[in-house]
Amino acid sequence: MSLIKSISGIRGTIGGYVNNNLTPVDIIAFTSAYGSWVKANTQNGTNKIVVGRDARLSGDMVSNLVMHTLVALGFKVVNIGLATTPTTEIAVTEEHADGGIIITASHNPKQWNALKLLNNKGEFLNDADGKDVLARAEKAEFQYNDIDSLGHIEHKNTYNTIHINKVLSLPLVDVNAIKNANFTVAIDCVNSVGGLILPELLEKLGVKNIIKLNCEATGVFAHTPEPIPENLVDTAAAIRNNKVDVGFVVDPDVDRLAIINEDGTMFGEEYTLVSVADYVLQHTPGNTVSNLSSTRALSDVTKKYGKEYNAAAVGEVNVVTKMKATNAIIGGEGNGGVIYPEIHYGRDALVGIALFLSLLAKSGKKCSDLRKTYPDYVISKNKIQLTPETDVDAILANIADLYKNEKVNTIDGVKIDFSDGWVHLRKSNTEPIIRIYAESSSTEAADTLAKQIMDKIKR
Repeated sequence: MSLIKSISGIRGTIGGYVNNNLTPVDIIAFTSAYGSWVKANTQNGTNKIVVGRDARLSGDMVSNLVMHTLVALGFKVVNIGLATTPTTEIAVTEEHADGGIIITASHNPKQWNALKLLNNKGEFLNDADGKDVLARAEKAEFQYNDIDSLGHIEHKNTYNTIHINKVLSLPLVDVNAIKNANFTVAIDCVNSVGGLILPELLEKLGVKNIIKLNCEATGVFAHTPEPIPENLVDTAAAIRNNKVDVGFVVDPDVDRLAIINEDGTMFGEEYTLVSVADYVLQHTPGNTVSNLSSTRALSDVTKKYGKEYNAAAVGEVNVVTKMKATNAIIGGEGNGGVIYPEIHYGRDALVGIALFLSLLAKSGKKCSDLRKTYPDYVISKNKIQLTPETDVDAILANIADLYKNEKVNTIDGVKIDFSDGWVHLRKSNTEPIIRIYAESSSTEAADTLAKQIMDKIKR
């Protein structure tokens, strides 16, 4: 069982002891800390906070604790109910709210839940603001409102439609091309909120043949919810057996998008962003950004159009910051997260689906053939479990020194760029592990690079 506090929010397993797990006491304390931060940093001045949640089993309990704590602090709470992370982000700006809380543990299993914190722009808190919230939670000096100045809860169920309409209004989303392609599309929504919004999106995009897999928003996940190949064996088989043109898989809060080819092979979650960026750059050339652990293919595609690629530290807020600094027109993360500022600065699987279907329809290719048009890299993802005695900083410093003659980046852990690939080591923000990612031209070469570094760490 676990509880992890970070600048992006609080994440933990339900049940157990206070301050060791995500208990009601911890939820109330952290919500109070966030609310006090909002009061001290109010910009919109609406005294309004948006709350949305995914469908996981603990969501209703956590949501009620969060909302009523905000009421005790005097806020107007806009409860949008079961909603995706990007839908909640959009709701914050539409409501001109002072912030928002998304109740979701993203790709974590059912025993986990989390509070993700948004500012008044519908974006995740930056480092300084996140640390301010953590400090307030640690001090636990909260002042609640008296009986005459309590807040209240307002329920709104219109934001799925608003989100979909914003996607449809994007100039690069070609509804006619998608409709004329007559695609058969499968979606796996892992029994969460994607099942409430993706079928409607696809229908409005002109897709008539939709195969729905795990689209009942019960919170009882049909498989491990992270949309990676080992968790999608049955989904891939269903796509292969049903003569589907393309399959889309999302995580429980619908900010990550994995694509499956018509033959049941994986398009590759790293290539969700690569392909969508290629489509965007074809029509509106500009700069791109992804995090240090993402594929080199995005850089290759960006340079093809004569534009600049930049890498950011891992974490959506870091990618967004770098995108703004470099005027990037598209960016995201290699886990299937597409950030398209034309609609908002947040990872959004709905945007990814609409832009990818536009690309696929206009290309006239099968999904597997489209994938072959991009540089072919393989990432090996590994991790080393930490113990209390592990000196992570010393490990990273030693590795950086060992490879000082290579191209080394230390803005987030240590990334070493070789001519034939790269290795990135960093301490996870959400789990007690060191992540070790390596990329090269083949699985064997990537595994070899990763093993080389891991052996050095173990020694």
